[in-house]
Amino acid sequence: MPTENPSRGTVTRLVEAATAAPSLHNAQPWRFRYAADGGVLELRAAMDRCLPHSDPHGRALHMGCGAALLNLRAAAAEAGWRTAFRVLPDHYDPRLLAAVRLRRVPEDAPPGDPDGAAEAAALAELAAQIPRRHTNRRPYTAERVPDPVRALLRAAAEREGGQLLFASPWHATAVLRLAVDAEGRDFHDPGRLTELAQWTDVDERPTAATGDPGHRPAPVHDFAGRLAPTERMPGAGDGPPPQLALLSTVEDRPADWVRAGQALERALLVATAHGLSAAVSSGSLAWTELGWTVNDPLLPAGQVHAVLRLGYATETPASPPRLPLHQLLDLR
Repeated sequence: MPTENPSRGTVTRLVEAATAAPSLHNAQPWRFRYAADGGVLELRAAMDRCLPHSDPHGRALHMGCGAALLNLRAAAAEAGWRTAFRVLPDHYDPRLLAAVRLRRVPEDAPPGDPDGAAEAAALAELAAQIPRRHTNRRPYTAERVPDPVRALLRAAAEREGGQLLFASPWHATAVLRLAVDAEGRDFHDPGRLTELAQWTDVDERPTAATGDPGHRPAPVHDFAGRLAPTERMPGAGDGPPPQLALLSTVEDRPADWVRAGQALERALLVATAHGLSAAVSSGSLAWTELGWTVNDPLLPAGQVHAVLRLGYATETPASPPRLPLHQLLDLR
């Protein structure tokens, strides 16, 4: 079957979609390299944008790059390209997180699904949600996410090798307290506080919401959605605990972290398509003495990488600005 390599303009547009992915503190820890003669697009870790205090093992870096890889695949499918990729393809080059080959499928391709047409169509549908997806850390209403939508979110994570389990009310309360505690620890750890100030906007003024005379997380860091009572949405002050979902994989290796990032972003795009707001927390998992408590002993979860807060809320501003492409993409 004849194939062709994408043009530099096509690669640029695909990378632009990839970089709309979420990352811890919006660090954007990715770089892309494309050699036109080989037709392979490399996704590489940007070590100058790693977070040694907030992400000491590199889990969040790998997950952020995994989310970018999922966006790339979705944008490619929408543009009529099929993707074949390998995660961590070079044992001697750990910064190379994925190698992606793109190819066209002729319009006269045989019927059936020999080239993953159904998967390509599903990814293409998600591409429209890439510019719409953003984190919303405001309070949510008490309206429950319907079971059919929950099933779609679980299926989206499973398609990428992850598992998404909704926490029971008692467990959601415990995990939320853990997230609040972890955020408080961040603001008492000099290294993490420095990174947070470097990569996000931090409001140092005390507020009635926390009574904290020192640093307070700005909404970008407030997973729990803690705001002053006058800022809360109707129905958000009382009632059941927030709807939390735990994203996990069976194993806990760098390849699994990239896989978890793809599963996370696919679930977030599906959530966006169904009108849901979402916030993600992985900060509490970095505190090793606390991270194990996010597992619900009654649920068959593996290694939990992130906790999602899902629900309905008023719209918030779009995602933070992204780096210019000329700093992220090396075209050869």
